[in-house]
Amino acid sequence: MDAAPATHAERMAAGLWYDANFDPELLEARRRAASACRAFNACDPADAEECDRLMRAVLGSVGAAVEVLAPLTVDYGSNVTLGDGCFVNHGAYFMDGAPVTLGSHVFVGPDCGFYTACHPLVPEERNAGWERALPITVGDDVWIGAKVCLLPGVTVGAGSVVGAGSVVTRDVPPGVVAAGNPCRPVRAVTDADRVLSGGVPRD
Repeated sequence: MDAAPATHAERMAAGLWYDANFDPELLEARRRAASACRAFNACDPADAEECDRLMRAVLGSVGAAVEVLAPLTVDYGSNVTLGDGCFVNHGAYFMDGAPVTLGSHVFVGPDCGFYTACHPLVPEERNAGWERALPITVGDDVWIGAKVCLLPGVTVGAGSVVGAGSVVTRDVPPGVVAAGNPCRPVRAVTDADRVLSGGVPRD
């Protein structure tokens, strides 16, 4: 039988309740991540190579041809995965106590938040620093509009579009336009949505 997670970092990784507020190991990890974000956010955008290097130093796994615009905020960074061709606009926050995984060619609008953390509802437990983190997964070819809030444990299916300002509290199926608070599917994405004909805009 496997041993139970011993440290709060191990408990966090296992999806169990852990001390997010006072555990020294986790506090130090968040300090390191904050410093790495500060370096990336201060980078001159004209120095694309250095910005790319510093962005990759913040995040856990980054594919090819990925662009992330400052400012970027993470809790740990190490739990964030961005697939090939992702674009993340200004002001993204990855609260990555659990894995936040974006597939290939995901477009993220400005000021979006990926929030994996859950807090106890009982005040004294919340004040004692207990927290649990659940993963967020976004499939390939998803467009997430501006100021979208994704909550713990949700999955957005491949090829879907999440409308600006939505609060994603439950899974979004693949291939739909979804919007609202709480976010719900509105309709399917269909060939009628195409803007190109023979590679030329229809206008």
